[in-house]
Amino acid sequence: MLQESLVADLVTELPAAVRLQRLVSTLRSHFSCGAVGLLRLEHDVLKPVALHGLVREALGRRFVVAQHPRLAAILASRNPVRFDPGSELPDPYDGLLADQPGLALPVHDCMGTALYIEGRCWGLLTLDALTAGSFSAAAVYELQRYSLLVEAAVRMTELEQANRALRLNQQSDEQQFEPAAKQRYELIGQSTALKQILQELTVVANSDLPVLLLGETGVGKELFARHLHRCSARAAKPMIYINCAALPESLAESELFGHNKGAFSGAHSERAGRFEAADGGTLFLDEVGELPLAVQAKLLRVLQNGEIQRLGSDKTRTVNVRLVAATNRDLKQQVKSGEFRADLYHRLSVYPLPIPPLRERPDDIPLLAGHFLELNRSRLGLRALRLSGDAELALLSYNWPGNVRELEHVISRAAIKALSQGASRSDIVTLEAALLDIDTVPAAIVHTELHGNTLVNGITLKQAVSQLQRQMIQQALAQHDGSWSQAARQLELDPSNLHKLAQRLGLK
Repeated sequence: MLQESLVADLVTELPAAVRLQRLVSTLRSHFSCGAVGLLRLEHDVLKPVALHGLVREALGRRFVVAQHPRLAAILASRNPVRFDPGSELPDPYDGLLADQPGLALPVHDCMGTALYIEGRCWGLLTLDALTAGSFSAAAVYELQRYSLLVEAAVRMTELEQANRALRLNQQSDEQQFEPAAKQRYELIGQSTALKQILQELTVVANSDLPVLLLGETGVGKELFARHLHRCSARAAKPMIYINCAALPESLAESELFGHNKGAFSGAHSERAGRFEAADGGTLFLDEVGELPLAVQAKLLRVLQNGEIQRLGSDKTRTVNVRLVAATNRDLKQQVKSGEFRADLYHRLSVYPLPIPPLRERPDDIPLLAGHFLELNRSRLGLRALRLSGDAELALLSYNWPGNVRELEHVISRAAIKALSQGASRSDIVTLEAALLDIDTVPAAIVHTELHGNTLVNGITLKQAVSQLQRQMIQQALAQHDGSWSQAARQLELDPSNLHKLAQRLGLK
């Protein structure tokens, strides 16, 4: 029974992510529905924590409550809410249920309940189905009864995460909540490479060591710098951003250190610089390799003794600033060529941290794509926006020289193209591979006559095998109207093994 399963997971020592994933899986099986989602409320944004039965990219979406009336209605009620199958309110998961691969189908039955932890609204639980009438009045009553156990599982996870935060000497999750306006600074992904970087940043955050972030253009170095600042003891103080590449040499010194009235032509009043603005907090120097040599010498002085001097002033001022720098250049080579001071390089690179390019984080691509799909859905006023199977394969096979920034632009362009070609804002808009306008679409996706399978070039053997397995399972399900048993027979697999494989591939 459901209650026994939920209680058993509560008393079993499990990693937090595993416990919540088992929770949504158990609920989906018990209620025989298409999908179950557990979403955490962070100010006015709902963030998926655990999903079952949805396409993988849904985990990267962020749902602004005001833009999703069904989610808002669930949060506004202390009791479970069921929406009539004929409800005209769009469902946030329209076209995203994994039970019908390749098909953009709307949700026909939906219910959900808000979750409360110690009197605070933590988030909500949603259950969706493609078949009208899936949820009876008895199901709604059951959801209310079992919501206490769901809240207990969430509370246990919260405690485990808080204990882990204490061990890492960082702030609790609740203290790290940010306004929705700052959601654009969130780091999205679940790859091993990303987790390792975040753990390393969390450990170094509470020292005051200068950190040098190294990485290609578009990997999101500013996001990592902001994560470092949020995890540090300076989080309550400002983080000031400077793009060194955009600083004219004639104004760089004034911008960094400030100036007195009359210090130069046009200095009509006294002005504090960025170092003073960042006092007590963090100063982030992006593209630090672009700084003029003369400014580099004065920057070195600040790092050595914490003193600055405004232009036109004989007075020194003491500042307490943690410096984080970033560059896509080879600073060692610049030192050899005389373009960058060796002493400043050694000061800045006390803790160098390479940021992996997107091509080394393929597991994060679907989640990031989901995030950008939801942003564009909101921006363009669409009911729903999703990727076709071929489009997802194209994204996974591309090399991404422009990294995350390029992925964002590719999704945005494709969404606008879909509208320009006649897609209706009131429909579920599907982005096909051809709309992505990336060089690898024609070469990477080669349709063969044999069984209509898709082979993908330009990726690792493991990725290609996973993609081929995913597509063959989707095709078998589509041919047998979603019947897993018949699909298993066609693929010559044991049904239980097929379910395990599908779960590993993100199809369940």
